[in-house]
Amino acid sequence: MPTFVYIGHDGADASQQRKRARPEHIGRIEALDAAGRIRFAGPLLDEGGEPRGSVVVFEADDLHAARALAESDPYVEAGVFERLEVRETRVVFPKT
Repeated sequence: MPTFVYIGHDGADASQQRKRARPEHIGRIEALDAAGRIRFAGPLLDEGGEPRGSVVVFEADDLHAARALAESDPYVEAGVFERLEVRETRVVFPKT
């Protein structure tokens, strides 16, 4: 199955929306992880160690499915992310 990365970049007023949407966002990532589709997920941090976005590396059937998954993230729906990138990638390391 192809591997994709999505990067969500927080908007200026993201901190309050993040707090409200976090339980749903984490629950969704946990469900994808339980299905064996997550390769990495975590926050993008600013210089002070505060979340300013998210990066998720995951498997999906194709780019269309990957975009649909990223666009339905609770952080997107809550307006946490100002900008969202979804790209296909190729795992080179770690070697399996």
